[in-house]
Amino acid sequence: MKHVKFVSVLIFLMSFLTSTAQRPIGVFDSGTGGLTVLEAILTLDAFNNRTGQPGADGKKDFEKESFQYLADQANMPYGNYAAEKKTDLLKENILNCMGFLRGQTFYNRSSNQWNPQQKSPVKMIVLACNTATAYAYNDVRASVITSNPNEIIPVIGVIDAGSKAALIHQQKQSGTIGVFATAGTVASDGYPRTLRKMAAEYGLKDLSIVSQGGFGLAESIDRDWSFYVDTATRIRPDYKGPSLQHKNYPIRAELMQVYHFDTTNNKLLCEYDGQGRCTDVQINDPGNYVRYHLVSLLEKMRAEKYTRPLNTLILGCTHYPYMRDTIRNVLNELYQFKENGQYIYRSVLAPQVNLIDPSVETAKEAYVALRKQSLDTRRPVYFNASNPRAEFFITVPNTDDPLVHIQPDGWFTYAYKYGRTAGAKRNDVQYVPFDRVNVSEATYQRFERALPSVYRLLKPADGR
Repeated sequence: MKHVKFVSVLIFLMSFLTSTAQRPIGVFDSGTGGLTVLEAILTLDAFNNRTGQPGADGKKDFEKESFQYLADQANMPYGNYAAEKKTDLLKENILNCMGFLRGQTFYNRSSNQWNPQQKSPVKMIVLACNTATAYAYNDVRASVITSNPNEIIPVIGVIDAGSKAALIHQQKQSGTIGVFATAGTVASDGYPRTLRKMAAEYGLKDLSIVSQGGFGLAESIDRDWSFYVDTATRIRPDYKGPSLQHKNYPIRAELMQVYHFDTTNNKLLCEYDGQGRCTDVQINDPGNYVRYHLVSLLEKMRAEKYTRPLNTLILGCTHYPYMRDTIRNVLNELYQFKENGQYIYRSVLAPQVNLIDPSVETAKEAYVALRKQSLDTRRPVYFNASNPRAEFFITVPNTDDPLVHIQPDGWFTYAYKYGRTAGAKRNDVQYVPFDRVNVSEATYQRFERALPSVYRLLKPADGR
């Protein structure tokens, strides 16, 4: 009798695991930056798929897996919640998104009403967002366990992965590790704390670390109205980014030659007085945000007299790999920059800086966790229109809610977004599929250039 019960339990368990294993992997970010992590997952070949052991076998490691991607675009940028003293609201937004990924409903808008549609719950959650990992990783893990103690849903973050890659480079060549991340991630101290905690495992001590909060960069990449408007031709009153007058992120007039901003096509906006002098400046281009922040980073190192040059830079926001080439080019420019015949940054900047993209290490961690929990899809899978390999969702303002405040581009105003209170019963966002309205054409073009594997899955998903 005991044997029969044991066999019955075993059959149930195997059936449960098989059913769960067929579910998609959830990948989450505050915007579209996390698609760089999905691209790394889709292209990874670091393991033997038969044995699960390290070592490429010529087959993509996740070739049988399906995916759900969620961008919390309505509530981004996440990096500003800390400065607004709203990290409790940030956690609440993240946990609401986790509920969506674990749930079975999304919405389509038609005939001026929201129509519910069915989707599958996910079997794993990859937090492809550094700020979400820094502030809510433990909360997400706890919420997954609380919602269903009998169900195993692994949660993977990006900070450990990025730290590991940076420390491996430091083993080869000692220098200063730069953490280039959102202001919120920097405020959390997540990367320096993790780097120092993990350093002993790699035989390292006395790390040299410098951080720079890339205020406005991720926002401009995702075309947030408060930081970048491609049709702007003059200074805007609702601009929130660095400027000559900004209290925390001032553009320093004496460094204008060093910034070497691109002034073409309204990428830098100036306000002029009656004598034609520029009295204020606003950045209106992702590349110029990169220039501002990298100069600020090196100026900080000079002022604080760092003795080890920057030779490792963690791209601590999943949006930043989109700007990898620009970041590399600007660092090379600054290494060659002379003032009064002197190379002013070579004492704090190495000739070559290793740019760390945590996405590949995150993909590896996801594969290992999937195999460990026997959640990997092993039987043949056939993807088609009714069983897509990937679904892409995004949060948008719920325009049926009379309390929401919308700016001209259709998204929440800055004041409304950060003025909300955690714990209030809100219904101000809806979860809908990507389309050419909630994701701009320019952003789709960026996907096509930078993320070919993701783009191939996006095309059928949005009807193109």
